[in-house]
Amino acid sequence: RWFRCVEHANLIDAATAGLLAEKEMFLVGTLATYEALATRGADAGMPADQLAKLQRVREAGLRSIELAGAAGVRLVYGTDLLGTMHDAQLTEFSLRAQVQPAAEVLRAATVDAAALLDQPDLGRIEPGTRADLLLLDADPLADITVLTRPDRHLTAVVQGGRTVVGRLDQASR
Repeated sequence: RWFRCVEHANLIDAATAGLLAEKEMFLVGTLATYEALATRGADAGMPADQLAKLQRVREAGLRSIELAGAAGVRLVYGTDLLGTMHDAQLTEFSLRAQVQPAAEVLRAATVDAAALLDQPDLGRIEPGTRADLLLLDADPLADITVLTRPDRHLTAVVQGGRTVVGRLDQASR
């Protein structure tokens, strides 16, 4: 395919969302980028006119996720955060949860991300697939923000069948 994904898309309308769905495109909303720039941009030297434009785009981002989801566009989790703003990566979970059910946000970060990358054996937990597992002491479907606080809720990480962080026997604590 010539291309399959639209990045950002904060200013799309319903017709554009419908076209993306019709063409089986993916959308990576990157809401965390605009949030981080809005809260840290002035300190980073961003001029007032750019901050004003940023605010408009930031506010439209949630609506774009709603429109795309309603149209059937496959949404993928991503942020584009770099450098000193990299620590805001996980805020994408709580931002998206304002307009999407937690299960949809998790799907965007797993199954749909794997589909965009043409890696169907990623993002799934079933025999014959490659899956990295995060074991949490709380249910992200009940409260997606547990994923934004790994220091409090992450008990183990399993990669390639090996525990690389924590211990599995701690997962039941």
